[in-house]
Amino acid sequence: PLLRVTQEEVDAILAGMPELPGQLRKRFETEFGLSAYDADVLTQTQALATWYEALVAAHPANPKQCANWLANELLGRLKEMNKEITESPISAADLGLLLDRMADGTISGKTAKDVLDAMMESGKDADTIIEEKGLKQVSDSGAIDTMIQEIMDANPGQVEAYRGGKDKLFGFFVGQVMKASKGQANPAMVNQRLKEMLG
Repeated sequence: PLLRVTQEEVDAILAGMPELPGQLRKRFETEFGLSAYDADVLTQTQALATWYEALVAAHPANPKQCANWLANELLGRLKEMNKEITESPISAADLGLLLDRMADGTISGKTAKDVLDAMMESGKDADTIIEEKGLKQVSDSGAIDTMIQEIMDANPGQVEAYRGGKDKLFGFFVGQVMKASKGQANPAMVNQRLKEMLG
């Protein structure tokens, strides 16, 4: 017999269907400002697309950064562990918190990768690992100024040479401050304060 389907039934079926991959890619490009390549990578599976949206909900300030950390850092580590995104030992909210700590200057991007490794291994959240390992970035200008002054006092010859036009010595001073702070000084603040104090 002839199958008769009403428009209401068609509409109900359409409403119940998930977004098709093409629609999802297009939406990720327009809504989150992703490149076609990134949108394609993040829509390979429904689970991955859902995980990405949960990550953006946890760290809405930077959807592009979310895409980079999910595609490059998290998926890379999961691949080494032979695990799928659905088997990730950390949640989207956990990764979002890590990105928040990088954004607010608590840790640097380099340290964040080490924290992610520890999170994958232990299942602990970023704040716990940062606290346990004493990884907080030094963003106190007073503490940074003290380190810079000590390095300048210990290297008067380099200070004089820098002030005499040897600009390449700036890297030496940055390196010395980072060494003195065990890599925990905020690099942007170190650069800014060094320019002011050496100038």
